[in-house]
Amino acid sequence: MVIHPMITVRDVRKSAAFYEKVLGLESAHGGTEYEQMCYDGELLLQLHDMEPDLNHGPLLRPEEAAGRGVLLWFQTEDFPGLLARLEEAGVTPEVPPYLNEYALHQEVWFRDPDNYLVVVAGPSGHGKHKKDDRIVY
Repeated sequence: MVIHPMITVRDVRKSAAFYEKVLGLESAHGGTEYEQMCYDGELLLQLHDMEPDLNHGPLLRPEEAAGRGVLLWFQTEDFPGLLARLEEAGVTPEVPPYLNEYALHQEVWFRDPDNYLVVVAGPSGHGKHKKDDRIVY
């Protein structure tokens, strides 16, 4: 089984550009109503506008808050590169980079244009470090 989360966004192109710039994802579909975001050819995230289509009614009403209770969690092998892209994009982390001592990896938490909480973790240190070790990037 594979998961391909789809989030509802107010502006598909704006959100796609954000994920392209910050996470290095690539457009695999294009369009203003729906987009598929991939990394190395693998689908990671789908973006859909709020409007109804032939398959469903409205996915989000204008007065509803997008992303409530949802965390989009990604892992990258290039955590320093991610931090550089966040800075270049002018994204202020909600939780600045820190060492998660349970998972033994670096994490940074930030919001996307629709207020979804995005967490990106670096490589796990399990098997390589003890809890008291510090992973420095």
